[in-house]
Amino acid sequence: MRAVVAELVASAPAIIVAFGTSVLNAVREATNSIPVVFVGISDPEGVGLVANLARPGGNMTGLANFEPSMGGKWLQTLEEIAPHLTQVGILRFAGTQVRILGNIERNAAASKMKVVDCPVHDGPEIQAAIGGFDGDPSTGLIVLPDPVLGAFRSLILELVAKRHHPTIYPFRIDAEAGGLLSYGINILDQLRRSAFYVDQILKGARPGDLPVQAPTKFELVINLKTAKALGLDVPQTLLARADQVIE
Repeated sequence: MRAVVAELVASAPAIIVAFGTSVLNAVREATNSIPVVFVGISDPEGVGLVANLARPGGNMTGLANFEPSMGGKWLQTLEEIAPHLTQVGILRFAGTQVRILGNIERNAAASKMKVVDCPVHDGPEIQAAIGGFDGDPSTGLIVLPDPVLGAFRSLILELVAKRHHPTIYPFRIDAEAGGLLSYGINILDQLRRSAFYVDQILKGARPGDLPVQAPTKFELVINLKTAKALGLDVPQTLLARADQVIE
């Protein structure tokens, strides 16, 4: 990723659009002068990417996807669909989503749920992390948003299906691909809206003067086929809140 970004920066583009925290970190290491529009970044202020959301400063701005409080919402939704769980593994790309992890841990303590942090870099580490829960039917998983984990979506879906771990994902595409349920933003909508920033910057606006946009709409998608395979009865209260139910 760093090699690709270095080549990109060397070509001196007028602007860079970066999707995901791991990608943006590589871009940030490579340039502090080329304007950057980011998309799909969790908690940009908390991780020090911008000075504040209203006036980012520096050479970047864009659209945030999840605040730390989403961690508690993912945990709550997972417990609602699988109340038998006593432990949850947090699958995240190493070095990212630390404040979301902290929020999950605080919410889990209130319900006496054990949290296991699973920072990973690649396929073998994902296999090892999920394999570490073998033989424990009371374990669920929360997959945190990151393009690297998105690239391993098929592997994650296969591993949790074999082991019957109820799992919640951040994006609709995860549930549509066979995941139990997802709760998060419409990432395609964010990508479309990033064009506004590109347009403004190419017209002369400074990235640091353009406020970071927070998400305004979240989607809950439930895959009933996967729920049935896991032996879960989805509560009617949860079904009533769903934006999409896959049967």
